[in-house]
Parts: sequence; C-alpha cells; structure tokens
Amino acid sequence: MTSQGRIGVLGMGTHLPPTVRTNAEVARGAGVTAEWISERTGVLKRHVAGPDEAASDLAAPAVRAAADAACVDVADIGLLVCGTSTPDELGPSTACRIQTMVGATHAVALDVSAACSGWLFAAKVAHDWLRGTDEIRYAAVVGVEAYSKFLDAADRGTAVLFADGAAAAILGPVPDSQGFTHFSLGSDGTLADRVLIPAGGSRRPASAATLTDSGHRIHMDGRTIGRFITDVFPRLITDALDRGGLGLQDIDCVVVHQPNPVLLRRVGADLGIPADRLVVVGDEVGNIGAASAPYALASAAGHRLRPGDRVLLAVFGAGMTWGSALLTWSGAPALASTPTSARPESEGVLR
Repeated sequence: MTSQGRIGVLGMGTHLPPTVRTNAEVARGAGVTAEWISERTGVLKRHVAGPDEAASDLAAPAVRAAADAACVDVADIGLLVCGTSTPDELGPSTACRIQTMVGATHAVALDVSAACSGWLFAAKVAHDWLRGTDEIRYAAVVGVEAYSKFLDAADRGTAVLFADGAAAAILGPVPDSQGFTHFSLGSDGTLADRVLIPAGGSRRPASAATLTDSGHRIHMDGRTIGRFITDVFPRLITDALDRGGLGLQDIDCVVVHQPNPVLLRRVGADLGIPADRLVVVGDEVGNIGAASAPYALASAAGHRLRPGDRVLLAVFGAGMTWGSALLTWSGAPALASTPTSARPESEGVLR
C-alpha cells in the first residue's frame, strides 16, 4: 500500500555561522573596492564557517530548527536528503554525518549533488519517496554549502559572491489544496566545466600539482554563467506558469536561487515580476549555493507568506542544472537556529 496524498512544507530552519566577512575585507584580497562589490553584485556581507566547521556542522542546526518549527521529533524523520557541492568528505555522504548529529536514527540518509539546484532536486526526491510509501511520514531536506573553504581570496569573480550557510525544510503530508506540484528538473552536462572545483575527485586526485595550480578552489567562467542565468531564468518562470495553467498575477511569491542580487533584480524586472513578490536575500548572505533557495523561502515564510499563497520556485546551478516547482504554502513556520544566525529585519522584506 502506498500513499498518494499531497506533500508540502511543515516547517523550515536556517543556520548561518556567526563570523561575518564584509565587503571591505573581501575587497582587500580581491583587489577591488567595497563599492565595486556592492554596485556589481549587490552583496553587502557574507557569513563564513570557522576553521573547524564543515558543511554538516552548518546543516545540523538548520535541520533541528526546521524540526522544531514543524513540531516534529527528529526521531520521527524517516528520510534525510542533503543537497551540497561542498561535502564534508568525498565519502560517506554528508547526510550521514548530519543524521548522527541530529539524532535522526531511523532516517535513510543520502546526498544529492546538483550544485546550487541541489535543494530543489533533493526536495523532488523526498516528495516522490514520501508519496510512494506509507512507512515514512516525514523527510528533512537540507541545502548547505561551506564555500569559503574553496575560495581563492584573490579571485574577484568568486570571492565576492560565495559564502556559507544552511537551510532546511521538513516535508510531510498536507491537505489536498496545499503542497508541491509541477516539478520540472533539467541539466546540460556540456557546460559542466564552466563552474567547478576541478581537483580532489577521481579525475584529478589531490597532489602537489593540484595544490600549486589552485585546483581545489572554485573556478568560474563568470560571463558564461551570467548569460546562462539570463537565458534560463525567464524560461523557468514561463514554463512553470504554463505547466500550472497560471499567469504571473496568480503567483504570490517568487523564490529563486540567489547568484547575484543585482542580476536577479534586473532579470526579475525584465520579466515583469513585481519587486515585492521577488525574494532577494543574497545581499545579506551572498551566494550560499544549495542553501540559497530554501533560505529565501524561509525568509518569506517568516515575513510574508500566508496559508494558501502560491510560491513559484526556480533554481539553477553548476552542471549545468536547473529546476522549478509550484508550492501552495501550508502556513509552515520558520526558525533560525541560534541568535547568531538571526537575520536583520531589513533582510526579511521582500524587495
């Protein structure tokens, strides 16, 4: 016997490490000015993990906060899916590390690797898993990145954008009028070398040469990525609306990956998305990869969303990967894990 009910978000949680790196600090290493960073990217600051903090150390508090918000005991989580491109190690899965940290002893734990699209890909896995079984009622889906471990401080194309953080959701049964619908995911491997960490895997294992040539740092072709986003973002919005038989006027909130706030606002305006319906949080946290979209969704949940609101989710990332989904909001609350990860009031405003 399998469940065929609707699956939605029951609670959300976020976690940011307490250390903040300002534009002035980043500018010194990147050979630019703080004003250059803010004008071209819109990022004002970013959080960075401590020397002994790995991705799982950021993800675990976010999962616990999401479980608390959903009033779900972590022992009742039957599935834990982690989206990340900066895992603790090549193996085992970071999800297994998170499982132990939070005490989700009965969960099946696995990672999904789809870069900045990772959380939505992971949510699709959890959604379909929950709909296909009566044995598991709740799933934790977390996006997390510890990008600061892989940045070249002198590379202005990456150092000014990428940062660390985590955001999680508890998925479970919701009324038939709520929950996720119309997932659509895609990828184009011909662009896989446009943004990547080239060394450390089986193709280029760690060696003196890979350390010398910065092979363990993030490499990004910024121009190609910018063109890709400008092209794919409008298609994701249009396709999602077409699949749902909706118009932009029917969407209460647009939640997308946060690669660059300046670019995001410009493309959103070109698409006719009202500024108060497009969630932008990258100015306060930077690009936190697989955590970006769920962090933006948690911000909207805490400041704007009401039960029954329609949310359009759109993500894109390295690979290249992309995806979208529609979500009718269940009224799920959101919690930050600690006072150090609380967001300033201005960040929660949808602008």
